[in-house]
Amino acid sequence: MSDTADLAIRGAIVVSDGAYKRDILVREGRVSALVEAGAATAKREIDARGLLALPGVVDAHVHFNEPGRTDWEGWSSGSRAAAAGGTTTVLDMPLNSIPPVLDGASFDTKKTAAENASIVDFGLWGGLVDADPASLRELAERGAVGVKAFLCDSGVAEFPALREDDLVPALRAAADANLVVALHCEDDALVREATARVRGEGRQDATAWSESRPPLVEIRAVAAACAAAREAGARIHIVHVSAVEALGAVGAARDMGTDVTVETCPHYLTFDDDDLAAQGAALKCAPPIRDARNRDGLWRALLQGKIDFVASDHSPCLPDLKASADVFAAWGGVAGAQSLLSAVFSGVAGHAGGALDVQKVAGFVVWRLAARPAKRFGLWPRKGAIAQGSDADIVLFDPEREWTVNAEGSHTRGVDPYVGRSFRGKVVRTLVAGRTVYNERETVTNPVRGRFIRREEVAEE
Repeated sequence: MSDTADLAIRGAIVVSDGAYKRDILVREGRVSALVEAGAATAKREIDARGLLALPGVVDAHVHFNEPGRTDWEGWSSGSRAAAAGGTTTVLDMPLNSIPPVLDGASFDTKKTAAENASIVDFGLWGGLVDADPASLRELAERGAVGVKAFLCDSGVAEFPALREDDLVPALRAAADANLVVALHCEDDALVREATARVRGEGRQDATAWSESRPPLVEIRAVAAACAAAREAGARIHIVHVSAVEALGAVGAARDMGTDVTVETCPHYLTFDDDDLAAQGAALKCAPPIRDARNRDGLWRALLQGKIDFVASDHSPCLPDLKASADVFAAWGGVAGAQSLLSAVFSGVAGHAGGALDVQKVAGFVVWRLAARPAKRFGLWPRKGAIAQGSDADIVLFDPEREWTVNAEGSHTRGVDPYVGRSFRGKVVRTLVAGRTVYNERETVTNPVRGRFIRREEVAEE
């Protein structure tokens, strides 16, 4: 067998387990070695001098909606947005596709749709809508990364919320199937009460949406979820935390031995209620975007490790569905897959105290966007690292570039609220399995097809 690699990425500073200047050698889609500059030959080369080489982002929370609502966002457009933002693996939620992924047959349907259109690798979440063990076994056998449940109305009729009486039995059934449960935590009764009060005042403006889902809605639901997980012996993951006060219940649960992780999203770290008032329904989501003080609290919690990682919760829709003058009638979801990496890198750089150490910022970002989600959901070490044997999912990143998102460069089909936002740090090129799927300098006309990645039972470090 020839020692010549298929590809050499030369001259970058590799940020994975530390930061060091190395050439990355790729053979058959995997990293074969990290070597000193010029120490090996390759059939093809990429000059990456002056750039960082980061492991591809693992975005643990996207809604690509295909099949069923492909016109909102499908695997083709959604994966292109992800690739342009440095994401090489997405974990797709079981809604808003039709059918939702609730059993083995619907899992197979979505998997086929993704294999036919995605240019990034993908894993799939299943749905948890009751305590039926048979469907959970089917999802586990197919390698689902976990199952998703709502503690309030999901927004789509075909995906019902878990009833309160079913919460502990459903979590116990998921634990028996060895599946992590992702939970949308908003207290349904409190949401209904607050919404009725705000709407009774005749309010339709964007800030009325936030007032209809105050922080207590999250705090109470997160506490209930953690208590139920402890009772059921389940592993849970709290998705899209927006209220910093909800993290108190998570910390208490961890102290009691509950296996719980938490994510927040770039829109909660980037925008505040002034932006919501200015952009309106483009920034409508549940739970809602809150004030600047809360946003800064989320940043502190992320930097202190109280929040495990950041995921986009990319959930666009047709622009017409965002156009209502009544915010309560507009679709709730934010497009953000393309801005995830740059938003977090830029924000960490801005919140880092003292002199900026770009490599340390990049190392933090790699842990929170790639390594940590890969470990939590059974994809490590294939994903989330640049190391011998890992998939050659590599992002070439310019940490010094200051740039502004424009409409022409946005790949989502939905309304992109990041248009006009300026960041520090820009994706130059994205590779999946050693093949380029995004290059800012030229259009990629024949990108690789993404592969389904099964959850494996690998112990977290």
